[in-house]
Amino acid sequence: MPAAANPFPSSQRRGGAAASGLARRGGQFGETFRPKHLPGPTTPSAALRWLRDFLLLPQPPLLCKEGNGLVLLFWLYCVIMLRRCCLVFAVFGCLNASRLASAQYSQADVEAGFNLYNANCITCHGANGDSIPGVNLRTNQFKRVATDADLNRLIQTGIPGTAMPPGRYTTADLAGLVAYIRSMRDFATAPSRGDAVRGQTIFEEKGNCTSCHRVNGKGSRVAPDLSDIGAIRSPDALQRSLIDPTASMLPLNRYVRAVTRDGKTITGRRLNEDTYTVQLIDTQERLVSLIKSDLREYTVLKTSAMPSYKEKLGSAELEDVVAYLRTLKGAK
Repeated sequence: MPAAANPFPSSQRRGGAAASGLARRGGQFGETFRPKHLPGPTTPSAALRWLRDFLLLPQPPLLCKEGNGLVLLFWLYCVIMLRRCCLVFAVFGCLNASRLASAQYSQADVEAGFNLYNANCITCHGANGDSIPGVNLRTNQFKRVATDADLNRLIQTGIPGTAMPPGRYTTADLAGLVAYIRSMRDFATAPSRGDAVRGQTIFEEKGNCTSCHRVNGKGSRVAPDLSDIGAIRSPDALQRSLIDPTASMLPLNRYVRAVTRDGKTITGRRLNEDTYTVQLIDTQERLVSLIKSDLREYTVLKTSAMPSYKEKLGSAELEDVVAYLRTLKGAK
């Protein structure tokens, strides 16, 4: 019985005479294939192996080894485009991870850590965290720290044989210090888009901000003191606080409304509170301490008394005010 005819010509069969002849004679992709950037042997298979190893590419399809130039080019194009896509996703992943890392620290922890840093760390590390050679807290450059847990442990144990002493801090204190140190990089990395001098004028005049806020000893005490706000708030957080004050308000800064048993109403910004008492500063800048059991009504107000400047100030004016607030780093 005669053998069935092969529907494929010999030139397309693996190991066929035409394929062998092409390999022997060089042909289109034979021994004359010598790209200048490929060292060593430059036969099709050798060049392909070198390129694959250099780019860490997967094993190419079989047809690429048989001298099919179009398949080879298409395969290379697909792999390169795939790697570019992976690179793009990796970059975006890193950016998102960075944003998530910044967002994981609460503003209350950052501000508490700022106060602890100024009381315990600023003498050696400096206001910008770069006074120790080889260590820059603002850019998160450390010698012995990689994670938050490492930083937490280092603050507690100190470094034997150096000026870094062990620290006795509560869990909340440690969380605050780690939050502030990790967030320092967010406070000065982005360049200011506005003009700080113009921003100060807007802050004091058109914005009338000093009627509630105090800056470097000037202004009212009714609202939080902003003398060091540029050291504890990122530019984005400052912008948000101007546009949407209620969403940016810390629980500690919320106003309270208290009604005494004789019907007297007291409204003010809460400074401190425990189970039995609350201390606040009222709208006349007077410190008031109240015993909760003596009150007929006690309500924490969740709406900020600060107005939104989204409509009152233009975008350029908002950027000027943010630029000014970023210069407020506390006493120098």
